Amino acid sequence: MIRILLLLSAVAFAADFDFLIRNGRVVDGSGNPWFRADVGVKDGRIAAIGNLTGKTADKSIDAAGRVVAPGFIDVHTHVEGAVELNPMGANYLLDGVTTIVTGNCGGSRVDLKAWFERLESLKLGLNLATLIGHNSVRREVMGTSNRLASDEEIAKMQALVDQAMRDGAVGFSTGLIYIPGTYSDTREVVALGKAAGKYNAVYASHMRDEGHKVKEAITEAVTVGREAGLRVQISHFKIDSPRIWGKSTESLALVESFRKQGVDVVVDQYPYDHASTNLGITLPSWALADGQKAIEERLASPETRARIAAEMKKQLDSLGHKDFSYAIVANHAANPDLNGKNISEINKAAGRAATLDNEVETILQMMVAGGAQMVYHSMGMEDVERILRYPNTAIASDGGIREFGSGMPHPRSYGTNARVLNEFVRVRGVLTLEDAIRRMTSLPARTFRFTDRGLLKPGFAADILVFDPAKVRDLSTYADPHHYTEGFDHVLVNGQAVVSEGKLNEVRPGRVLRHKAE
Repeated sequence: MIRILLLLSAVAFAADFDFLIRNGRVVDGSGNPWFRADVGVKDGRIAAIGNLTGKTADKSIDAAGRVVAPGFIDVHTHVEGAVELNPMGANYLLDGVTTIVTGNCGGSRVDLKAWFERLESLKLGLNLATLIGHNSVRREVMGTSNRLASDEEIAKMQALVDQAMRDGAVGFSTGLIYIPGTYSDTREVVALGKAAGKYNAVYASHMRDEGHKVKEAITEAVTVGREAGLRVQISHFKIDSPRIWGKSTESLALVESFRKQGVDVVVDQYPYDHASTNLGITLPSWALADGQKAIEERLASPETRARIAAEMKKQLDSLGHKDFSYAIVANHAANPDLNGKNISEINKAAGRAATLDNEVETILQMMVAGGAQMVYHSMGMEDVERILRYPNTAIASDGGIREFGSGMPHPRSYGTNARVLNEFVRVRGVLTLEDAIRRMTSLPARTFRFTDRGLLKPGFAADILVFDPAKVRDLSTYADPHHYTEGFDHVLVNGQAVVSEGKLNEVRPGRVLRHKAE
């Protein structure tokens, strides 16, 4: 009898919610105006939104004067190799990101079943989904050969894509400026896309060109999506050639024209005028085939080295740069002392005259030493702002999980979302707060079919932010990148507080999000 009474007493005094967020300005992710309400969380889900006066909770947050919003969804990240070492993902969580999509630009794990199992054993701080990458699949079947795929090789690649989709990939990605994907033709990409298209998935593409041939590249991306039956997400949409800055008017008009034809195509963007990728893109793609040893052998031939150098200078001129001062080293493993310096500075420090030929030689020597990760000042702010204004532009970092203090990475890995809220909402007034949050939440959730995330709505996963939009600031810069964002006071992932009063908690409630075909 005593035991029964104790159980009845426990039931009688059980709280209504696990978490109760009171008095907040709710920006629900839809783009609609904010409204004042309480949000109740139970068992990892949003249980109620409204006037919850009189309701009880195990834990409460007074959000008076602050915004309550869905956790941000970053659909363009590169975390393979880093998430295993830092499964918390602190730099993303402190920037308000609760879900990431990796496997972009054609690079992913191939055996997703084994990778997912490993991540689940490590326990993640935030939710993770992945695309299956074309470059990784092609490398598995063909290495880095500079040739078109045979029908038999395409069939093998299709089988790998199909298996990845059945294991839970959210779609198929390409990086068509990178080896070995750059050696493929549209026929091959469409064929592999069809293997993913059976699963109602998305095609995310780092296109073949983001400069002079950007229109042709957009058309190819849309062609792949249309023929393969895939929604199209054009990655880190930009104009990357100073010679044609301003042409985003035309590239955006082309995207919109395809939408009017009934193609489901949207874009994503990071809010910076510097890009980041490897040093190898400064070389002609043919020079990078067949691995590091082959690269070294080509560069050991005076005739081939001269040909490569000539093509590098021609490409530089076509982009509109006079020298390589726009190219800054983020991480050069062979000599970390070069991190943070641009190629012109490195060349001068080596005692060479400040000539373009010598700067090319500096790059080639670095390539022989293993290459480097770089930051490139390649975009104009006019284009960045115009693309940001386009209603179908999602916000995405193109960053990764960072080891705090290591290297000189692009600041986007730390401050992408805070920069939008600070610089482009509060300072410049480019976006309203509600629309900025929509681009970080429901827009990417729609494209990637995260059907229970991206909105504050009863029944949805309790990925929730509480912050004062007047205080959110990105502190990471190109010169001093290792600074976490300030201002995201509370971050809930699947109903658990991973950030409280701006400080990380020792909990890792993130999940691997496996795509399920509809």
